[in-house]
Amino acid sequence: MGDDSASSSSTPVSVHKSLGGGSVADLLLWRNMSGAVIVLISSTVFWFLFERAGYNLLSFVSNVLLLLVAILFLWAKSASLLNRPLPPVPNMEIPEEFAVKAADGVRFWINRVLSIASDITIARNPIRLLQVSLVLWALSYVGTFINSLTLVYFGILLSLSVPLVYEKYQDHIDDQLNSTSKVIRSISMKIPMMPVSKEKKYQ
Repeated sequence: MGDDSASSSSTPVSVHKSLGGGSVADLLLWRNMSGAVIVLISSTVFWFLFERAGYNLLSFVSNVLLLLVAILFLWAKSASLLNRPLPPVPNMEIPEEFAVKAADGVRFWINRVLSIASDITIARNPIRLLQVSLVLWALSYVGTFINSLTLVYFGILLSLSVPLVYEKYQDHIDDQLNSTSKVIRSISMKIPMMPVSKEKKYQ
């Protein structure tokens, strides 16, 4: 019994399952190759246009929509005059399946954030507090050097590379993280913690 529980606890968790196991996980792990390539190329193009070329987001979107509407209008007019087929405009509505998948993805990440907040506030986990503090400090420090658009672009690049690298070298990375976690836990045990004040019950 004890050996079975120990072996099950030492089994590494699948990266795909940790990311939610849906379309987002397939995208981040490059199992949906076409989707990952589209996200990478489109984010690179947008970053270049708005960061390097100096385009304004509102004017760019307005000009693109204006050009698209003009092309569709002229296409439809010429099709009615020349007895040609109308432009293949897709159905202008969001499918229910897509909305459900998007809601599940948002719910997964919200629950992840809430669980981290619960570990810090209720369980008073010093390791989790240290991890969150380091991440927030790193974001604040990086934000002083680059703007938000470049930060979002780097975040997309990291999202498309870090899960893939971790899936390939999961055992080695887990060993390094476990040794680091033991060092941090030994340091945190030396930090004195305030005793929990229990409420007195009055009859």
